[in-house]
Amino acid sequence: MAARLAIAALEKAVADRQPPAGLVHHSDRGVQYASSDYVAVLRENKMLPSMSRPANPYDNASCESFMKTLKHEEIYANDYRDLDHLRANVEDFIVRYYNRCRLHSALGYRPPEEFEQTAASDATNAGATMSFFRHEEIYRSDVRSPIDGKPAGTGLPDHRLDESPAGYSSAGWSPPEPASASPADDHSGGDEVL
Repeated sequence: MAARLAIAALEKAVADRQPPAGLVHHSDRGVQYASSDYVAVLRENKMLPSMSRPANPYDNASCESFMKTLKHEEIYANDYRDLDHLRANVEDFIVRYYNRCRLHSALGYRPPEEFEQTAASDATNAGATMSFFRHEEIYRSDVRSPIDGKPAGTGLPDHRLDESPAGYSSAGWSPPEPASASPADDHSGGDEVL
């Protein structure tokens, strides 16, 4: 895979959006994103490269979700006369529908443009945050003792379990495979009559 298309897309995105220094650029492990030319464009624009772990699409779940949406709601739903027709439709889908109208659960059921406008106008916004569904049994280390303000005596670390001690989220963590429900696994206790 040639890097020139990815580089052209990155340069267009930088020109259109003018991101601040320190933007984290996350991608999969494609050779185009690891090429020296692509990495040089990231460095020129003071972007921090981030790549998913090998064979782990959960690390880049937002982009994977977008690609699924693009394919199912635009590409597979239409027939295109030629490459120019495809380009026009994809651009229209992203700009006019996906960014302006389509609601995103990760953004509080708002479209991305509305979310960005709200974030930009919020003077107290210190940056992006993520929240996770929490279960008090799992997140007991968050509970402070009413006496001394220290974590309750759980033997658990003094940080939330959805982040590392350094503050990095474990959102890219892959869940374990579910236990087998094979009929060969007899858990009946032996006395039960079926």
